[in-house]
Amino acid sequence: MSSTDVRDSAPGADPRPADRPGALAAAVDAAVATVRRNAAAFGSLYPDSTTRDDRYPLRPATDRFAEGANRDWTTSFWPGMQWRAVELTGDADLRAAALAHAADFARRVHAGEDLDTHDLGFLYTLSCVDAWRLAGDEAARDAALAAADHLMTRFLPSAGIIQAWGDLSDPAQRGRTIVDSLMNMPLLTWATEITGDQRYADVVARHVVQVRTHLLRDDDSTFHTFYWDPETGEPLRGGTEQGAGDDSCWARGQAWGIFGFALHHRTSGDPESLRASERCAEYFLAHLPADGVPFWDLVYSDGADAPRDSSSGAIAACGLLELASVSPDADRAARYAAAARRMVADLIAGYTPAAPEDADALLLHSVYDAPKNKGVDEGCLWGDYYYLEALTRLTLPGWVSPWWPAAAAVPTHATLTDTATEPDGGTA
Repeated sequence: MSSTDVRDSAPGADPRPADRPGALAAAVDAAVATVRRNAAAFGSLYPDSTTRDDRYPLRPATDRFAEGANRDWTTSFWPGMQWRAVELTGDADLRAAALAHAADFARRVHAGEDLDTHDLGFLYTLSCVDAWRLAGDEAARDAALAAADHLMTRFLPSAGIIQAWGDLSDPAQRGRTIVDSLMNMPLLTWATEITGDQRYADVVARHVVQVRTHLLRDDDSTFHTFYWDPETGEPLRGGTEQGAGDDSCWARGQAWGIFGFALHHRTSGDPESLRASERCAEYFLAHLPADGVPFWDLVYSDGADAPRDSSSGAIAACGLLELASVSPDADRAARYAAAARRMVADLIAGYTPAAPEDADALLLHSVYDAPKNKGVDEGCLWGDYYYLEALTRLTLPGWVSPWWPAAAAVPTHATLTDTATEPDGGTA
């Protein structure tokens, strides 16, 4: 347990009530203060994916990249936090910092640096699509389209999937995709809207059907990863890379399922993706411990000696709010929104630093990769980002998500954000 932990014992035992009046507003203020402090500290460089003892070091150097360089799949969560803070506060310094990062992401894609990943959707939605959306940066727009084109090269027509990781000729990776891939599809949907070229959306449609058919199990849990024969396209087997076992349910993957399927329903109107998101949500909610923040794998329950993953809770909260906003059933929408608010309240109460200066992370106690003992019980960039996105969704009326193309930007249930409600129903 880290030194900045405000809890005396088990997760959720925080004496600070999260349902006090103004809890969301106070959480936003604390999060933005940390983003500002980190922006001043890191400047044009990039923090590592996870903290060490609650502090982000610079991204380590490699034989190809200097310390603090823009590499790997997580760097865009850092400018993404800056853009959310800009929307919440109008901070001109953070806007300038985010635009500088967008320029570096443009350099990265045009130089062809570290692009062998499906996570180009994460990387370029939160860096360059946001810069185009919020600042009209045309160089960022062009970079995001270049990233979308590069992502299209990873499509394997025989299997109808986008390959997740690695060189396309790597026999260990060919024919493999993962549930996280759902969150990379919005970049391609956006590219169709910007260019009018239906190819991008057609690939999204094929890929999502394959993920929905083969990674969503009959019991409504998800595989982390699935393999197809790259030559014939025959589906082969599901498994895990970061979960407790091939047949368990990795919490972060289930959260990606809630969010990613709901986003696909928003942009496509596909009722099967709506149903898939609901199935993922029901399973996730049914397997939460008492304090509402998941263990790193949903196979664990109260009493287990296993780490929690606050980042999965933050992703799921955003996914539940997204699902609530597209649900045609008002009762279901209200239930999912209430569950998300409770989850955010639980994160505020038991998984945030007592004071912003106590940690570089917005959210403590996450897990990157438990089987490899990587980033266990630390903060992480994606946990911080999605926690701040959840706060933005709950406190900024009329907020428009970077994951939505403009044509799909109107929620079915607009009341989710138009009153800036507290988790207990009070007013922020």
